[in-house]
Amino acid sequence: MTDAAGPSISPAAVRMRRHRKLRRDGLRCLTIQLRETEIDVLVYKGLLKPETRHSKNAIINALHSFFDLTLSMTP
Repeated sequence: MTDAAGPSISPAAVRMRRHRKLRRDGLRCLTIQLRETEIDVLVYKGLLKPETRHSKNAIINALHSFFDLTLSMTP
């Protein structure tokens, strides 16, 4: 369908464009399973607050912090 502004873009096309841009930027989207004990370690290391241990976004942020600390390209 088109309108005066041009053709409309489907939601699937928008998702695919976003996916391709992330790939070009070197990012990958993965689904992983974490054990409760692994979440406990994130809390123990101070990367995750105990009260946010059930928050998906808080766990993702804690994992990003962990990766930044452990996978740094500089020695």
